[in-house]
Amino acid sequence: MAKIESNDIGIILEIPKQKCNDVKCPFHGNLSVRGRKFTGIVVSTKMRKTAVIEFNRLHFLKKYERYEKRRTKLKIHNPECINAKDGDIVRVMECRPLSKTKNFVVIEKLGIERGFKDKMEARESGKVMAKMEDEAKAKEEE
Repeated sequence: MAKIESNDIGIILEIPKQKCNDVKCPFHGNLSVRGRKFTGIVVSTKMRKTAVIEFNRLHFLKKYERYEKRRTKLKIHNPECINAKDGDIVRVMECRPLSKTKNFVVIEKLGIERGFKDKMEARESGKVMAKMEDEAKAKEEE
């Protein structure tokens, strides 16, 4: 993949080799991108042509003069030519609203997150343990 400046989106990046018929693709359709750029990890691709990405950010707490970690999840458009899977690291860019919740589109796939499956399994097991503890407390109260 040669690095070429694409007139479609106005930034220098690798253009996907595959061609797609998606109207909402910034490379092969007529979707213009603008504004904010984020890099995140694809958490879910269960919806058609939609992915959910997650990235960490720091939020300042004025009272304690410290930062706390927070996670942000975004629903993004996943064109067929890029076709990002769970665990991929992607770069997304803002575009016009594509639906009620989608305002971003994938413009580049950067790689694969190491240990993604282990991290997601640990998160799910934590949810299950919390649910079991809540049920145990409810039984004790009865």
